[in-house]
Amino acid sequence: MSTRTWFITGASRGFGREWTIAALERGENVAATARDTATLDDLADRYGDRFLPLQLDVTDRAAVFAAVTAAHDQFGRLDVVVNNAGYGQFGMVEELSEADARDQIETNLFGALWVTQAALPYLREQGSGHILQVSSIGGISAFPNIGMYHASKWALEGLSQSLAQEVAQFGVHVTLIEPTGYSTDWGGSSARHAAPNPAYDAFREQVQRARAARVGTPGDPAATSDAVLKIVEADEPPLRVFFGDGPLAVATADYESRLAQWREWEPVSVAAHGRS
Repeated sequence: MSTRTWFITGASRGFGREWTIAALERGENVAATARDTATLDDLADRYGDRFLPLQLDVTDRAAVFAAVTAAHDQFGRLDVVVNNAGYGQFGMVEELSEADARDQIETNLFGALWVTQAALPYLREQGSGHILQVSSIGGISAFPNIGMYHASKWALEGLSQSLAQEVAQFGVHVTLIEPTGYSTDWGGSSARHAAPNPAYDAFREQVQRARAARVGTPGDPAATSDAVLKIVEADEPPLRVFFGDGPLAVATADYESRLAQWREWEPVSVAAHGRS
């Protein structure tokens, strides 16, 4: 097919950087955003006019629209839009400050929403396109100490499932990518931590041990590049796809438990309907 243009947020490291390089190596055009574009200087030197670095804070809606417009003006079209910018917020629900909660939603949910809204007029007009929303295994299941992160990703999942139905008529695809644990900076320097409440200290240690056992050996972000290319090249790409070894087992156990509980309580549910 003809050369595609990608718009990728959070391209300074992790998945965003790997997918930026994968697209560029394939010969495609990429507009890549970062809070600090100096982290992208090496890619600008290597790939020249096919690469457009853009400074962007995705929580700034006006700046998002300006960046998407700049990318379209530079390359003449948009084909693959990747909402990757985000971070992990750690903290028990009781521990979260208002700023902790609002900042997480502003970045992980509203940032993706603003980019999606900015890109859709171009995708609709050309009658094609693919929006990749980077969710998580934490978008379909939930664990202690990252409740606000889960809230952001569960919201992104619902938003994107509705979006997929709305834009299919325009030839636009939507895919939610749901990674398990990877060797990115998600839990490192980019993560944020609520002020701890000592009442949760013992439980916090249990949670950390359980997470380490659940994640095991983290995945290699570079190994996801081929998978992303296969998804965007598919005639019928999936609405949801896991990345990594293990999330299907987590999802299966979680959903089987939900179904069992719903069935157990179905008589109460039906009785709550009232008169037929």
